Amino acid sequence: MGITTVSEYVQFYVGLNMQDSIGLLSFVNNEKLVLKSKLENKKLDKESILHGIKLLDELTNEIRNLGESAVLEKYAKPK
Repeated sequence: MGITTVSEYVQFYVGLNMQDSIGLLSFVNNEKLVLKSKLENKKLDKESILHGIKLLDELTNEIRNLGESAVLEKYAKPK
């Protein structure tokens, strides 16, 4: 799994240029569903998938607490 931080997830979302059609929270929820379905594949590294799900859970909490626009502003620019 290439994404290792919450910031990288937000940058990935921004890089897809989907802000006008799909909200960040919807994107995050979809990504969690994809990762959870990948857990069923015995050949994949479950530890990295679980780490990705943890990051997405953190991001979900931040979106709920701060709002999508604040989270985008906080993480959208590469550090």
